[in-house]
Order: sequence, then structure tokens, then C-alpha cells
Amino acid sequence: MNTHSVDTIAAISTAYGESGIGIVRMSGPEALDIFLGLFRASGGKTLEREHAEPRRIQYGHILDPDSGEALDEVLCFYMKGPKSYTAEDLVEIQCHGSLVSLRNILDACFRLGARPAEPGEFTKRAFLNGRIDLARAEAVIDLIRARSDRGFEVALGQAEGTLSRRIDRLRDQLKELVILLTVNMEYPEEDLDEISYGQIEESLQQINDEHLKLLEYSKEGRMIREGFSVTIVGKPNVGKSSLLNFFLRENRAIVTEIPGTTRDTIEEQVSLHGIPVKLTDTAGIRDSEDPVENLGIQRSKEAFNKADLLLFLVDASQPLSKEDQALCLLLDRRRCIVLLNKSDLPGVLTEREMRSVLPQAAILSTSLTEGTGLDRLEETIRDWITGGKVRRKEDVLVTNVRHIDLLRRAQREIEEALSMTRKQEAMDFIEVNVRAAFDLLGEITGQTAGDEILEEIFSRFCLGK
Repeated sequence: MNTHSVDTIAAISTAYGESGIGIVRMSGPEALDIFLGLFRASGGKTLEREHAEPRRIQYGHILDPDSGEALDEVLCFYMKGPKSYTAEDLVEIQCHGSLVSLRNILDACFRLGARPAEPGEFTKRAFLNGRIDLARAEAVIDLIRARSDRGFEVALGQAEGTLSRRIDRLRDQLKELVILLTVNMEYPEEDLDEISYGQIEESLQQINDEHLKLLEYSKEGRMIREGFSVTIVGKPNVGKSSLLNFFLRENRAIVTEIPGTTRDTIEEQVSLHGIPVKLTDTAGIRDSEDPVENLGIQRSKEAFNKADLLLFLVDASQPLSKEDQALCLLLDRRRCIVLLNKSDLPGVLTEREMRSVLPQAAILSTSLTEGTGLDRLEETIRDWITGGKVRRKEDVLVTNVRHIDLLRRAQREIEEALSMTRKQEAMDFIEVNVRAAFDLLGEITGQTAGDEILEEIFSRFCLGK
């Protein structure tokens, strides 16, 4: 197999810090020779090339190439290309997880001819050597950065090719249509079955329907990958800390009857229906002469402005206060859920009154003291994330913002082609849009992605991957 690399790269593939095991990885044409120059088996025996069996673990020591002193006790294995992660000769050296040991072994590899790997270069070589496509390569970093079980599950599926296969199927359909259009335009004199506008429309409609299925859950997919932020706002002593404790299922925030107990924002990470959520409990926004409390109020306003979703708590046993009304002005046209809290007490503030102030908001009645209405709150947040749609197990979640953008652009090209087909405009115009959609989808899997795109993608990877 022809590879795109002529040099050998090396990097530490485990996180910096103390650990039981650390890994130094090498890939390239000289990986095995460098390893053999450093490794001594038990008893000080030199491992000969013919005895370096692929996928067999070797025990011994890595020696300093200049002094011959042992750098560390190691386990190593060699994978011969193309049957390796990079589709090149690849060696992994497992040593003790000391940063000293890792650096010394890595330096020894450099002295025998390897060079430092760039961020993501191992995965980039896997892509360039045809082992994986670009969508699967991008899923690798999602696996590393996954913040929830659901996020890891989706990334694993994409690394195994679930999205790539769907994209390839769409591109095959588009390619077939491009061929038919081109043949009918370029060779009208040939004895070929002429393609009709009805046939073109039928093909495009089928492609468009399949396309829309990929985009249907893109919002949920993006949130599974990136997470979203929820900020709890309200005047002091309305139940914000109690609500945070409910989501965490523990008493993380102090709850008292004294207004202003929470003087700073409290941030916590939770998983809600497989979505990583950053929850922020804010200090009550009010006028205060306490300089410490005012700092907390300022941070509350910053969290307010950055939030994807706002949970606005009001005391339903009292009329709207000046603080509540001021918050309502800030919440106008923002995505929020209003919680009419303390519903266990005689009610004063009604849902109708609240809706007249914030008509765009979802409004729920809750009692944090008795725990009522909270299941409905979680369902409302979930419906907001999913758009109220129920996903099937076989539905592919598109999580990457780059992929979503390309899918949307390709869809516009398909819809334009459909529009021209229904108007029976010239087929060469239709072919231009179909071909454009074909190329845009190719950017997802890498067939039509330029060098600039590749550099940007792989620069986001960590060293050693």
C-alpha cells in the first residue's frame, strides 16, 4: 500500500501526569528500526528484525542510545502496515507513567531519527492512507472529548462509519443522477433511454427525503456533542439553590431562609437524557450595598447572557415584585421556562398573569418543597432539546457543526434542482446543482475537502492521536 508519509513520527499518547502506564507511539517507515535500536529483551538480548512478530507483546527495557543505560522497563508491540491504526508500521512502547520516563524514551526515539508528531498527525495519516474517511477521523476526537455516555455512544458509532455509510449512499444516488443527466445532454444522438423530468423529480425527491432525515435531529446531535448551558435566575430566596440540588440529586448549594445566601454563581455538570448540561445557580439579582454580593450579582448577569436556556423562578404565593418585573424585561424574547414555585402555598400569581408578561415562555407550576412539577420540568427541557420528536434507534445523529452546515448547503442545492425540475428548465442547469450537492457531501467524508480544511480539523487533535 502506498502511504503519504516518508518520515517517522513519535509522540506521547497518554495524558501528562502521574499514572500507572504511559505510552510512546511511533509511526512511519523507520518505526521498527528505531524501536529495535532501543529495545533489549530480558537477559539483554537484542531483538532481530525477523523475530519482531507483529501484534506480539515484547517484554524488556528501552536503552539510552548513547550510554546504553536502561531508561525504563517496558512492554512493547509492533503492528506492520497497512494493518495498523495509521496503515503504516507502528510501534507502541508501554512504560511506567512517569513524565520523566516518557520524555526520556521519546527523546531516545528522536535521537534515532523520529521527529515530533504534530497534533492529530497519527489520525491524519490514517485518513491520508485511506484507512478511515474524514467523518470517521473527526469522530475520534469526539470519542476523546465525550462528556456523557450518550455522547460517547454516538461518537463510537460515527467512528465505526454509521454517518459515512449514509453519506456514501446519498453521494452514490447523486452521482447516478449526474451520469444520467450528462449522458442525455452530451450524447443525444445515441440510442439511449431519454430521462424524463418526472424521473429526475422522483430521484431528487427520494434523495431530499433521505437528506432531511439526517438533518432532522441535528439540533439534538449538536447538543450531545457540545452540551448546553442552563442558568437558574430569580430574586433571592425563591428556590434557585433548591432547584440546583434537585438536578444534582444532592445538597450541593446551601439553602436558607436568608436572602442573599448565594453570593456567587455555582456551576455544576450534569447529564440530562444523555446531554451534557452546565447548570449555573446564580446569586439573586437585586440592589445590594454588600460589595461581595454585588460581585456575585455581576457574575449572575454574565451567566444570564451566555445561557442557552433560562429557568426563571418566581414565588407564586406573592405578586410580581420589582425584581421579578426587571427580570421579565431581560427575559423578553429569550428562551426560558418560568417556574411558578411554592405552589404548595395559597396562590396569588396565576399562569394567565405570567403569560401576559412573558407570552413566549413555557410556564410550569412547581413546589420544590414537596417535589411536585419537577418531572414535568425535565420533560419540558427534553422536548426543547429534541423538538418534541421521538428518535428511532436506527436514526443517525449528526453532531458535528461542520457536517450540519455542509448538509444544509447540500440540501439547498437539491431543493433548487427540484424547483428547476418542476419548472422543466434546462437539464444542464439542474446538473450544476446536483453536482454541487455531490461535492458538498464529499467534504464531509473527505473526498472533496481541501488542504486548508484538513489542516484546521487535525489541528484540534491532541498530540499522540
